[in-house]
Amino acid sequence: RASQYLILGAKTRAALQGRYTPSEADVRACAIPVLRHRIVTNFNAEAEGVTTMDVVKKLFEHIK
Repeated sequence: RASQYLILGAKTRAALQGRYTPSEADVRACAIPVLRHRIVTNFNAEAEGVTTMDVVKKLFEHIK
């Protein structure tokens, strides 16, 4: 479901800016809020103090 909401958010952002198609920048702008909401850390991560935001940041480091 995260990918569906990511696409929907990017399309909405593009439409609000007067464009018909979303760009990579639209996807990136929506990625953090969408992924932060959809990712749930497990017990081990919580015990180590790893937050969902840490996971999202690490993901972005790997895709840039």
